[in-house]
Amino acid sequence: MKEDKRMNSIARRINRYWIRRTILILALMDIALGSMVAASWIDVNVGYFWAVLGGAEVLLVLLQGRVGRDKARRLLEPLERIAQTAQELSQVRFDSEKLHHLEDAIGTVSLLSPDARVLTGDKELQGLESAINDLIKRMRETYTEQTRFVSDASHELRTPIAVIQGYADMLSRWGKDDEKVLEEGITAIQSEGAHMKKLIEQLLFLARGDNGRTQLVLEDVDLSLMLREVYEESQMIHPDREWRLDAEAPVIVRGDAAMLKQTARILVDNAVKYTADGQLISLRTRFKEGAPCFEVQDNGIGIKQEDLTHIFDRFFRSDPARTRSTGGTGLGLSIAKWIVDRHGGYFDVFSREEFGTRIGVVLPQETEEA
Repeated sequence: MKEDKRMNSIARRINRYWIRRTILILALMDIALGSMVAASWIDVNVGYFWAVLGGAEVLLVLLQGRVGRDKARRLLEPLERIAQTAQELSQVRFDSEKLHHLEDAIGTVSLLSPDARVLTGDKELQGLESAINDLIKRMRETYTEQTRFVSDASHELRTPIAVIQGYADMLSRWGKDDEKVLEEGITAIQSEGAHMKKLIEQLLFLARGDNGRTQLVLEDVDLSLMLREVYEESQMIHPDREWRLDAEAPVIVRGDAAMLKQTARILVDNAVKYTADGQLISLRTRFKEGAPCFEVQDNGIGIKQEDLTHIFDRFFRSDPARTRSTGGTGLGLSIAKWIVDRHGGYFDVFSREEFGTRIGVVLPQETEEA
């Protein structure tokens, strides 16, 4: 009750300030209009003019007084809620023994244990227990992901390093005298070196993205024009595939042109890997339920249904042997997902084994940088 009176008093003071400010502005306006009428800049009936103006101003001040109280009260509502919460907290009995009990329960938890949970059995501490357990779960998931990522990255780097080391040893023994061995060794080392360079660049891209150091450069992008550029360069790089483009009408989005183009290239690169020579790869732009979209569809081997939910995981390969033989790192789609997520979009994936895969990128009309 006392707090309500205090808030009403503050609201009345704020309202009086607004009324005084309104009267001051109206007075200054009256002086200016009076000067213009006196100087004959405005040709009106003076009595009628002042009567209408005065009535309008009185009505405006009355409305300000009526509406201002409610407006001031609404502005003060967050402060009132804070005051009430602080008052409630001040009345809560502080039980140090329970907090020590909670502290002991936290101290016995092993974060690496999959079943680790804080449990005190005290109903009054259930809210804190739930918050702490959620935090432990997120920490455990993050730790597991980082451990897997480091392990997978080490494995991916170990393979090309081992190949390079093996061919270097072979060249050291026989390459000086055997031109065939020399040529084979140099080719293999160049290939593995290029693969390792690509892998490191992708790892650095994801690391910068995770640390918030990669920023989007937003501009209006025509997805149809962008996809046409990818289509033309793909025809030149992979003339052994059949290509089709359906991107006539402009499809405009707000986004980072370079990163969206990189996403399209990643999808095309995947389509090429899993599509045999002479088979069709289609590129298309359209609106999916009103949202801008671009798609890449192949006639390749398709993706197993149980693998569809994992294709954007880092280092995941639906077919490890086939992907490794074509130079894949297992990071392309992870990079594409990072880019699309930053644009506020999502992937629309449809695939059937032996029939091919269609991956669409659906973007919002307006994109804000995350």
